Amino acid sequence: MPWLQLIINSSRQSAETIEDALLNSGAASVTFEDNADQPILEPALGETPLWQQTRITGLFDAEISTERVTHQLTEQLGGQLPDYRWSPLEDRDWEREWMQHYQPIRCGKRLWICPSWLAPPEPSSINMLLDPGLAFGTGTHPTTFLCLQWLDGIELAGKTVTDYGCGSGILAIAALLLGADSANCIDIDHQALLATADNALRNKLAPKKVLTYLPEQAPQVATDLVIANILAGPLVSLAPKLNALTLPGGALCLSGIIDTQADEVMSAYAPWFDFAPPASREQWVRLTAIKR
Repeated sequence: MPWLQLIINSSRQSAETIEDALLNSGAASVTFEDNADQPILEPALGETPLWQQTRITGLFDAEISTERVTHQLTEQLGGQLPDYRWSPLEDRDWEREWMQHYQPIRCGKRLWICPSWLAPPEPSSINMLLDPGLAFGTGTHPTTFLCLQWLDGIELAGKTVTDYGCGSGILAIAALLLGADSANCIDIDHQALLATADNALRNKLAPKKVLTYLPEQAPQVATDLVIANILAGPLVSLAPKLNALTLPGGALCLSGIIDTQADEVMSAYAPWFDFAPPASREQWVRLTAIKR
């Protein structure tokens, strides 16, 4: 399907107002990009920042009247539309484009993450076949890689696992392939739970080993290992819940945290857990601990 892009150069202060105006004018989607090479690794706790100079792109059906949309936006924005331009979006097979850039990843001594459409590079290793679909988690992000690397280096035989914020199910499935007995996979997104179940079947795991739940439906059963690769803010607020889901003597693995947030996250869990030194990769950290 052909599309048109409306690209608007905005300040941070106007970005959300412009986003609302684009959606009200029929945009199928709106994206934000840095317009001045200003990196933002992750919001501070409780913050949702944007770049000082933000490029906003609204995606429209190619059949729309650009003149009408431009007029609607100008009216909604008080008579002045910031620097903008319309451009066609090349009609390409985006799924195939994405697949070409996703290659097998080695995570430790034994574990490989392999796209389901490619042959594993080391058939004798532990190879997880993954199709992330619409759910987060492919192993390419530093936080996911750090968790996978840790799982590859610990003894998992017979262990029970909770994966809180499971996304594609990559961490729970890796734990099971490495010897864990069963995993409770929890996420707020129905799509993530479907992706987790599909990926479990793709890796020939019995359905009874990979149980998926929305948070309000999840059993309050403590397990030997709890993994949560989400963000610092939710990790802090979830500390009592994740503590309750961890057996005494059990292990906790937290990620999705940048290095400046590590102390705050650890302090939230300090009443119950003893932490190992953080592991880092590209300014992201993984925190692991044992419950007292």
